[in-house]
Amino acid sequence: MGSPRARMLRLLSLLQSGRQWTATDLAETTESTPRTLRRDIEFLRDLGYPVQSSRGPGGYYQLVSGRALPPLMLEDDEAIATVFSLKLAASGATGHEETANAAQRAEAKLHRILPPKLRKTVDALIATTDISSTAGALPEFGLVKSIAEAITANRILTFDYARASDDARREVEPARLLRLQQRWYLFSWDRGRSDWRTFRLDRIDNVHVGSEHYHPKMLPADDLPAYLRSQFRGIPEHTVVLTLHASAEDAAERLYRVDGTLEPVSEGECRYIAYVDSYEWLALSLMLTDIDFIVESPGAFRAYLAMHASRMLRGTRSPK
Repeated sequence: MGSPRARMLRLLSLLQSGRQWTATDLAETTESTPRTLRRDIEFLRDLGYPVQSSRGPGGYYQLVSGRALPPLMLEDDEAIATVFSLKLAASGATGHEETANAAQRAEAKLHRILPPKLRKTVDALIATTDISSTAGALPEFGLVKSIAEAITANRILTFDYARASDDARREVEPARLLRLQQRWYLFSWDRGRSDWRTFRLDRIDNVHVGSEHYHPKMLPADDLPAYLRSQFRGIPEHTVVLTLHASAEDAAERLYRVDGTLEPVSEGECRYIAYVDSYEWLALSLMLTDIDFIVESPGAFRAYLAMHASRMLRGTRSPK
């Protein structure tokens, strides 16, 4: 196992898995004697780690909940994912200002103590991602890490891309990671099509970061999310702003279709900015979704709903 420090870190890593370990298993895995193991366990307890023990034939050691938060030991991928997730939360992804402030403080503390190699990876993720306040689950971390490293190093990226029509191998010059309409995307220069293309991350597979470098091209717009929203839906005729009485994640699952962006306002509310060609479709979508809402703007959509609501109410009157 090497040095006592390495042995101790290995022991802590095993215990942090949450499972029950027999003394024999721990001693064998850490390559220590029973006496050394007991001494190491006591040392962890002195540091504040609540290691529970049970003696006898079925005896075991287990790390349980304590009264205070002891120092944590994270694997490399766990540390990177934690800092990146805290950065997203600090940007407002939770919709709660106090949570965002706490996440910002925690992210700063962890960032300061990261080893140079891990800090470089985290900085690459942050620098290559358009972090939005839109809530939502993170994509598969290994994929995001590979793409971010390729963007930072200006390396060619190849991958299999599954579409409704076919599956194809793509070769691209990756530019940015971003999130739109509750999905994560890669914005890249597609070498095979000699044009900018947007790829959904959940359709990307078998990623390979090549050794070839590319010279980054100028992006088609400074505000890339706004540019892509216009590309996705064309130029909408109406912009409607609603406050939905549901979290952004809940609204994304329950809305029949999301024609815009969902921004957290609080833990139980979100702002829906919809870009639509007509009021009719948005009104139908809201009617099919059992989410209470308030129309913030425009007044024309509020009047449209009021007019049709009155007509519907008239239809519920009992015939004379």
